[in-house]
Amino acid sequence: MSIQYYVALAACLFCIGVAGVLTRRNAIIIFMCIELMLNAVNLMLVAFSKMSPAVAAVNSSMGAAGTDAQLFVFFIMVVAAAEVSVGLAIIVMMYRNIHSVDINFLNRLKN
Repeated sequence: MSIQYYVALAACLFCIGVAGVLTRRNAIIIFMCIELMLNAVNLMLVAFSKMSPAVAAVNSSMGAAGTDAQLFVFFIMVVAAAEVSVGLAIIVMMYRNIHSVDINFLNRLKN
């Protein structure tokens, strides 16, 4: 499969994520959109690592073509999972206190 399809899919996912972050006020949906953007970047990393002819030529003799980017993607997923767990804990505490997940309420925390 050509790399243009991966680039187009990743660009679409990233644009949907950006639109969701910029237009929505629900904290949970904003977290989902951020995860969508992270996964778009991960898709690009894996696609470029697999399609890069220089890297593939060097690593194919060793039988490990494109594993560097895949390991990097794995670490990104681990950090994203930790970020989501902390973020969801904050959202749950916010919901317990104000019974809403609207991020406009967070402006009140400035004072």
